[in-house]
Amino acid sequence: MKLFVGLGNPGEKYSSNRHNIGFMAVDRIAERHGFGPWRKKFQGLVSEGSIGSDRVLLLKPETYMNESGRSVGEAQRFLKIPLSDVYVFHDELDLAPGKVKLKAGGGNAGHNGLRSISAHIENDYKRVRLGIGHPGSKDAVVYYVLNDFAKVERGWLSDLLDAVADAAAYLAKGDDARFLSDVARSLYDEPRASAGGGKAPDKIRDEPRPAKKSTASSHPAGERASKSRSALAENLKKWLGARKSGDEGS
Repeated sequence: MKLFVGLGNPGEKYSSNRHNIGFMAVDRIAERHGFGPWRKKFQGLVSEGSIGSDRVLLLKPETYMNESGRSVGEAQRFLKIPLSDVYVFHDELDLAPGKVKLKAGGGNAGHNGLRSISAHIENDYKRVRLGIGHPGSKDAVVYYVLNDFAKVERGWLSDLLDAVADAAAYLAKGDDARFLSDVARSLYDEPRASAGGGKAPDKIRDEPRPAKKSTASSHPAGERASKSRSALAENLKKWLGARKSGDEGS
């Protein structure tokens, strides 16, 4: 059995936050592969099912992000799942919007959810890093991750979640490299086979895709996110200015 953990904060208030993209990913996997209903267990919500012939438990900790390790550790120890079979889906500031990478172990890059998990089950679990981009200022990070995805970002976000859900069969089999290549092909509309029972996106093309531009903005997420970042930067500037004024007056 594999354990797929989505990171986020519980409650409707946070449901559309950038910090909750991990919750969104496991929700889409559950929907796409017909998992059972969510139920309370291991200080979180769990849903069980199969992807192809492989059993998977989905977990959304309800301990809030900074204490995610309590829930993950309880589930991992009770089910005796090796750390190499634990996959944690989380937001990644250091990746461009819509970019996906995967690694085993390593640093936590200031992510409090990962830090908590490492404290409870050590460090050798897998991290599925879902890019949300960086606001450009360290002071603005908390404001950025705890706010909802902008309307202009929802197109690439939905494409990303679909691609991850369709390729999840490869994670269930332990084929991490194939998962990444399948996600990349899907996001660039290139032809690919369904990854073991999941419904392939309707956007898959039968004819070859024209050559991609060499610039970073050619990424489908990059083009959509550039306008969003410009608007966000202006809003953050106003917010930080207002906060500074308030601090000076206190």
